Amino acid sequence: MNRNYFLKTLLKCSISIAFIGCASAGMIFEKEGVALRGYDPVAYFMQGQPVKGVPQFQAQHQGAVFHFASQASRDAFIASPDKYTPQYGGYCAFGMASGYKAATDPAAFTVVGGKLYLNYNREVQKMWSADIVGFVSKADQNWPTASKQSKVQE
Repeated sequence: MNRNYFLKTLLKCSISIAFIGCASAGMIFEKEGVALRGYDPVAYFMQGQPVKGVPQFQAQHQGAVFHFASQASRDAFIASPDKYTPQYGGYCAFGMASGYKAATDPAAFTVVGGKLYLNYNREVQKMWSADIVGFVSKADQNWPTASKQSKVQE
């Protein structure tokens, strides 16, 4: 991928995100009162793919409700929630590298070093994949301040 294409795509995504609007944001990204849009955080590690959870199997962590596809997933999460909770509270890891909270698509994910990272969409995920180590470093630096932001870019 050439540098100009990368920069143009980054600019387009940033502008799109900025104009879509903002919603209220807590420490964990939630949509309609459920973390991860209702997807099972354990499935990303155990099945290597997003799997929709069900309200029957749920648990709370850091004030957010998580859904799971099975009792076994729920139990694994309860036993070790920090292992399965996505980085940056499930907000877009690429956005966090730029210092802001952005919504995520459960299908745009990466598991690296035993940690789950989510992205705004698959296009952003491609940009994220170009320098995961560098973006993680920036996002880790930004999270303590950005985690306190009260708005999320949808």
